[in-house]
Amino acid sequence: MQQYTSSSPEATREFACKLASFLIAGDVVLLQGDLGAGKTEFVKGLADGLKVTERVTSPTFTLMNLYQGTMPVYHFDLYRLADSEDLANIGFDEFIGGDGVAVIEWPNLFPTEMPDEYVKVELLPGKNPTERSLQIEIKGNRYARRIEGSDLA
Repeated sequence: MQQYTSSSPEATREFACKLASFLIAGDVVLLQGDLGAGKTEFVKGLADGLKVTERVTSPTFTLMNLYQGTMPVYHFDLYRLADSEDLANIGFDEFIGGDGVAVIEWPNLFPTEMPDEYVKVELLPGKNPTERSLQIEIKGNRYARRIEGSDLA
């Protein structure tokens, strides 16, 4: 596990932008953190890194936002889903491992539905209100050579 410290929302976006440079079609990024932890700021940075030009917002009520950049970004928010049947109803599996990057907020609510390989970013409170600790867990060989050991800081 790698750990980084972000001192501000801007620094969180910069970190995510740098991570985006390592991503390829089919990759999955899991975002874990409490409400207000900075998950949407993180997605804004990923989107910047993937050359998305439209405004990035939280898909809390729409469940999934699609953004076009150098490749599609499928931004899921699972917070309001009741069960795995809800995931099936929104076509969740169709977007995982496909032609873009899937970014999934609240993956802990459906752990058995998550792919076997992913990059997980957990955003935890820091020493002050704007600081975040970013804990990065990489699971699977598809990411090993691209991300593990890279200098994302």
